[in-house]
Amino acid sequence: MPKGKVYVIDDDEAMRHSLEFLLGSVDFEVALFDSAQAFLDAMPGLEFGCVVSDVRMPGIDGIEMLRRLKTLQSRFPVIIMTGHGDVPLAVEAMKLGAVDFLEKPFEDDLLIAMVDSGLKRAEPEARQEAVTREIAERIATLSPRERQVMDGLVTGLSNKSIAREYDISPRTIEVYRANVMTKMQAGSLSELVRLAMRAGALKD
Repeated sequence: MPKGKVYVIDDDEAMRHSLEFLLGSVDFEVALFDSAQAFLDAMPGLEFGCVVSDVRMPGIDGIEMLRRLKTLQSRFPVIIMTGHGDVPLAVEAMKLGAVDFLEKPFEDDLLIAMVDSGLKRAEPEARQEAVTREIAERIATLSPRERQVMDGLVTGLSNKSIAREYDISPRTIEVYRANVMTKMQAGSLSELVRLAMRAGALKD
């Protein structure tokens, strides 16, 4: 079973394939990109993984790519590869959110350890974000009336109170409530409250 995904970005074809061989040999699933633009274009459809990118590339370089990833609030850990004497660039990369940098030439084991560490540190946070996003997507499927009913339920109002507030029958509220529970995939009212809190949809 793969240990995780790694996205290698380098305009040097020999370097790309060398890294693919190295990382693949220790059970990482590797995808190659010959430019930062190609990676950024593909990114919305990519699963969580660690990015290993050269810093000096034509077009969008590693530093500009980090700026764009920061704007996109990407949680992908990024390791930047730098040439000899590029330490100021490497420091800039760290300030922009890179988890680590490697000076070429580097030891194979050092890169493998960095990728391992980058994935382990970032994965729980990325997983949490994915869950929160999924809950927000469920909330987005609610009709305006279902959203009103959910807001009422999670603030502790009874069916009767919600019915009075919106001048509809308690029986109709029960139908909306059932719809809300189904769409939110909540098995109980307490679970609905937890989901609303997780998505930041619980009003004070």
